[in-house]
Amino acid sequence: MSSHAILKGMAKKKKRPSDVNIIASQIVSEATQTPLKEKNPAAVELGRLGGLKGGKARAKKLSPAKRKDIAQKAAKARWSKKS
Repeated sequence: MSSHAILKGMAKKKKRPSDVNIIASQIVSEATQTPLKEKNPAAVELGRLGGLKGGKARAKKLSPAKRKDIAQKAAKARWSKKS
């Protein structure tokens, strides 16, 4: 019997998120068999909406000189890590 045939009947393992806090919360809820709190979809949508607007709105308020200063500082920080 091939290994593929063996794996075909096995249940797939759940993927865990990369955030340590979420993993810990899931482990505790599985161990204590208490359900995880579901996120409020309306709140998630509202937060996402604000996040999508945020950068553009901030950039609009900044002067070109200030945006340039921020960009130069960011580039300097990125390149200083590489050397």
